[in-house]
Parts: sequence; structure tokens; C-alpha cells
Amino acid sequence: NISKDLKRSLPVGLGLSETKITSHDFDSTKEGVVEAGPFPGSSASPKSSIISPSSAAASRLAGQGCDLIIPTGGRAQQKSGPVVLADEVKNPAMEKLELVRKWSLNTYKCTRQIISEKLGRGSRTVDLELEAQIDILRDNKKKYENILKLAQTLSTQLFQMVHTQRQLGDAFADLSLKSLELHEEFGYNADTQKLLAKNGETLLGAINFFIASVNTLVNKTIEDTLLTVKQYESARIEYDAYRTDLEELNLGPRDANTLPKIEQSQQLFQVHKEKYDKMRNDVSIKLKFLEENKVKVLHNQLVLFHNAIAAYFAGNQKQLEQTLNQFHIKLKTPGADAPSWLEEQ
Repeated sequence: NISKDLKRSLPVGLGLSETKITSHDFDSTKEGVVEAGPFPGSSASPKSSIISPSSAAASRLAGQGCDLIIPTGGRAQQKSGPVVLADEVKNPAMEKLELVRKWSLNTYKCTRQIISEKLGRGSRTVDLELEAQIDILRDNKKKYENILKLAQTLSTQLFQMVHTQRQLGDAFADLSLKSLELHEEFGYNADTQKLLAKNGETLLGAINFFIASVNTLVNKTIEDTLLTVKQYESARIEYDAYRTDLEELNLGPRDANTLPKIEQSQQLFQVHKEKYDKMRNDVSIKLKFLEENKVKVLHNQLVLFHNAIAAYFAGNQKQLEQTLNQFHIKLKTPGADAPSWLEEQ
């Protein structure tokens, strides 16, 4: 009866002698595998049909950690070895969400620290010597910007005066040719105005060179240093924010729930402390080099400005030209209708 029931349960065309059932231990590469093929000792060729596993068998296979794979060809195959779950594919959207979460948390901490400092409730780290140097730099920048603005105004006014003097000299020269009785008088005035225009053009070149150098110092060199200062101040706020968090956690209870938080807070505090120390060192170095560069640049430019102004109003054309040669300032051809622009060699 058992043999008849088994035969009835087999698919048509598959004999009892053509099946084998193997069962091995849990560590075996084939656990509870039902294979269709010739029975040992049988010469029958394998059939294309397979035994469809019942739900009970499938449950047992799943409980043993086996994977049942049915390829396109229709033959059931068994994966060998333990089941290894592949790492979950990283989702770009989740990564962005995590970055936003970290940024929001950091922004919240820094904002809370700033508000606490403004209200006088929170403590802040202060480097007195460095803070004093930064305040002096910001104050000097405002004063240099004012000098730059005034020098630009002087340059504009001098340009208008030189232009007027040149036009006046041309008018005198024209009248000198057309007024025979006043030929010499108009001629003297024409020469004087043209000479003044020429000297004014030379002075204009010196002033424009002064403006260009001070502008580079103020809006590039000093501004670059102040950008590093802003980064340093942001790092200081972050450092104090995470320092405050760590201090608050250390004041609370220490148990299984709080110890991991304290450890994580300690790690974050150390990261921001290193960042703060690095930025403070960077600012100190930049301030030192800026001071050296500022003294050198302003020394040369102030000497140029003084000598050029003094020579111009003393009417010393030779000294005025020597001043421009000393600082390697080259003007366009004197006497041109358009005002000259200085060129740096």
C-alpha cells in the first residue's frame, strides 16, 4: 500500500528507482535536498520532471536556512553553504537626509550657544591676545578704507583739473597765434598751463599707483585674513556648543543609557576642539604675516605719496619724475589728450 501511494504521488514518467532522497547534517552543503535523478545502481536516465516541494517541506527547508532557487530552465537548485545577506544598497536620498539631520543638529547647537552668550547665560572661550589683534585689524581696515576713498576722490578731482588745464593751455596757444599784439602773453600762459597739466598727469599716475596698492592690501590681503577670522569664530562657537553639551551630560547621572551619550559627546567635543585649535593657529600665523606685509607695503606707498605731492606743489618737475622712476611707475606718452594711466613694470 505504501508503495502504491508513493507511486501515485510521483509525477507521470518518473519511477521510484529514479529518485533519491538525501539528508545531511546542518553544516552540510546540501541540507534536506530532494534531487531527481537515477538511483544508485540504476541505469535509468534522469527525467526532466522534478518533485514540487510541499508547503511543509518548504517550511522545513526555510527553517534550516536553505535557499531554494528555481532557474529559468525549471530545475530546482540548492545554494551551498550558509546564507549570507548582501549589504543593503545605500540610498542617496537617505544619505542626503542624514546630512541634513547632522547639519540641522549642528545649527541648532550653535544657535543655542550664540543666544546663550548674547543673553549672558552661556560661557565662551576667549583668547584675549588674539581677540585684541583681530579688533585692531578690523579697526585699521575701516581707516584704510577711508584713506582709499579720499585718495580716489583726490584722483578724480586732479583728473578734472589736469583736463581743464590742458584745454586752457590749448586755448591760450590758439589765441597766441591769432593775437599778434598779445602773442607773448598768451604764449607764456599756454606754456605754463601745459606744464602744469604735464606735472599733474605725473602726479595723477603716482596717486593712482598708491590707490591700486592700498586697494590690494585692503580688499584682498586683509579681506583674506578676515575670512580666516570668520572661520575661526565659527569653529569657536561650535567648540563651545559641544563643550557645553559635554559639561551638561557629565553633571547628570551615569547609567547604561547615558554612558553611550557621554562617550559620543566626548568624541564630538574632541573633533571640534582640534578644529578650533587649528583655526586659532591659522589666524595667528596670518595675522603675523599680514602685519609684516602691511608695514612694508604702506611704508613704500606713503613715501611715494609724500614725495610726489611735495615735488608737484614745489614745481620740481625733475624730482617728480625721479619719484615715479624710483617706484617703477611708467606713464603713457605725456601730452596726450586723454589722461594717462599708470602701468606697473
